[in-house]
Amino acid sequence: MVLLAVLPFFIGLILIAFIIIAAVKNKEGGEKMIRHLYTYLVLFATLMMVIGGGISIFMATADLVSPPAYYQSYSDFKMMKESEKISQDDKNTLSEDELRTQYDQLIEDEEQRQKNNAVNQIIKSLGFIVIPLPIFIYFNRLRKKIIET
Repeated sequence: MVLLAVLPFFIGLILIAFIIIAAVKNKEGGEKMIRHLYTYLVLFATLMMVIGGGISIFMATADLVSPPAYYQSYSDFKMMKESEKISQDDKNTLSEDELRTQYDQLIEDEEQRQKNNAVNQIIKSLGFIVIPLPIFIYFNRLRKKIIET
């Protein structure tokens, strides 16, 4: 498990070492090669962020359209209320209609909470598109200028 967490770091170090070795061997094009590599790394990173943001928006929209179901059944809710009543030595007994009303309200509140979370996630995910997209566009234009010259 720890190996998987450290693996990207080591791969990055090995990649950087190869780049430095190649730049030292080829002194004339070393700076140009590092510039190309930097541009492509920025393009890759920003593209991955935009794709991740798009996927996250899609998933949050699915949760907004069809929120996850509430899993507590009415019988479980009823047993929980009865056990609370016993533990508190409460003499007030709720009727079946009052219990059903409370259960329906609980389901409605949970569904609204899920929708609010989905909207919040959409807003957060937009940041993963709006922030890196201009950077991607800028570096892509820079890449095209580098290729033309």
